[in-house]
Amino acid sequence: MYIVDSTVVVPEEKADELIEIYQNRSKSVDQWEGFRSFQLLQNDKKPGELTVHMEWESKAHYMKWATSEEFQKIHELEKNYPDKALANIPPKVKKFKVVAE
Repeated sequence: MYIVDSTVVVPEEKADELIEIYQNRSKSVDQWEGFRSFQLLQNDKKPGELTVHMEWESKAHYMKWATSEEFQKIHELEKNYPDKALANIPPKVKKFKVVAE
């Protein structure tokens, strides 16, 4: 299994706005081969810290998604968030290979 976490830190007063965007996400990634799950996580002590947590069958499955036109299209949409401050916050991405369960 392969895990990808993408974390952004937004002003706390903007957290609910970003959560709503993800609650209404297109879910197109859910149909990709090898996709296992998506969660949006909110830091319990820092509400403005939000992490997209995605699980994949393998790194190869993730890379197929990450290099697809669909991936590019979805990430282009992020640049069109109504709130330009949110659109310009770069995520910190971490990738993990699951080595034990």
